[in-house]
Amino acid sequence: MSALNTAGLSAGFSAAPSGTAQSGTAAFNAAENAAMQAALAAAAQGPRGANPLVGAVVVGTDGTHLATGYHRGAGTAHAEADAIGQAKAAGRDLRGAAIVVTLEPCNHCGRTGPCAQAIIDAGITDVIYAVDDPHDPAAGGAVTLRAAGVRVRSGLAAEAALDLNRRWFDAVAAKRPFVTLHIAQTLDSRIAASDGTSQWISSPESLADNHALRGRIDAILVGTQTVLIDNPRLTARNANGEAEGKQPLRAVMGYRGIPDDAAIHGADGNVLHLATRDPREALDQLFAHGVRHLMVEGGSRILSAFLAAGLVDELIVYLAPTLLGSGTAALDDLGITTLADAQRWEWDPASGGAVQVLGRDLRLHLRPAATADDADPAGPAATPTSSDTTPHRTGADTAAGGN
Repeated sequence: MSALNTAGLSAGFSAAPSGTAQSGTAAFNAAENAAMQAALAAAAQGPRGANPLVGAVVVGTDGTHLATGYHRGAGTAHAEADAIGQAKAAGRDLRGAAIVVTLEPCNHCGRTGPCAQAIIDAGITDVIYAVDDPHDPAAGGAVTLRAAGVRVRSGLAAEAALDLNRRWFDAVAAKRPFVTLHIAQTLDSRIAASDGTSQWISSPESLADNHALRGRIDAILVGTQTVLIDNPRLTARNANGEAEGKQPLRAVMGYRGIPDDAAIHGADGNVLHLATRDPREALDQLFAHGVRHLMVEGGSRILSAFLAAGLVDELIVYLAPTLLGSGTAALDDLGITTLADAQRWEWDPASGGAVQVLGRDLRLHLRPAATADDADPAGPAATPTSSDTTPHRTGADTAAGGN
């Protein structure tokens, strides 16, 4: 990812009528476009998951970038608050300044305060954002800002902002968790040897990365077969193997029961049995339990079921430089019989990059490739790589907030 653009800009902000929703780039000047590009670059540094990737740039009256912020995950400051906090810490006077954001500022009190109010309190008088936020619990950010006399415009770099969070929008529209699928495999796509041994295919560095991810998801899912054969704990642990930090709900999918002495019960018993083999039904049950970010860990039957259903939003593969030649394949049949029907994925440069070296392993980060219908928010998904249409509103007055 390129470095953030924080250089000063000589051009000021345009004086569009207050409350006007605009689209495209022609309606915005060079300073506004540059600030949005910097906000998009910042947004991509955040982690994918229950929350969208959001970036914000505070711009002075002379077009200078005063601060750049982004959302670092659930429970941390939102992008707007991050940027405002940095500007204030540097002693910047924000009265009369503008803020350029990749998503509509929120209007609700969750684990952090409402961004709309933070903008008002800072004395910022001009807000430009890319796309409306469909997250209903946080509705009203744009309306609140206008009511306080803040000039609000939307639509700048909307296509890029929609693409950045394309799968998050899908998950919100479908009222299901954002799904990360994780595979730890050999070069020949094996997740276990012929005798069933699988510890440890991945390097210690890959394991540490995976446990860090476990610490920020809401739930982790495996099949009953995995519980019976591998007897996993599915906890977030430190290098010493001790449970540490926030622990995910441990979900088991399948008709067979969970043995009373299974390690997955742990000390807290925070386990949910999903008596189904239908991925969408499992997601519905998890959503009802408050899960907004799910990581699917295995085994191969469960991984394949979610992929075949088009319900994977993010794919993380830890690739070990090891060959087995036989053993358990990472995936089962996906129902694809011809190359024309193959699932297409693309490298995801966000959230740490598309490829990282972790010890001896490669960490591969991908997302479903965009389709023609992804560019048309009103059109249906053409392939199972997009589960729902992307929400989009034509007027900011109808927008909901909540990044």
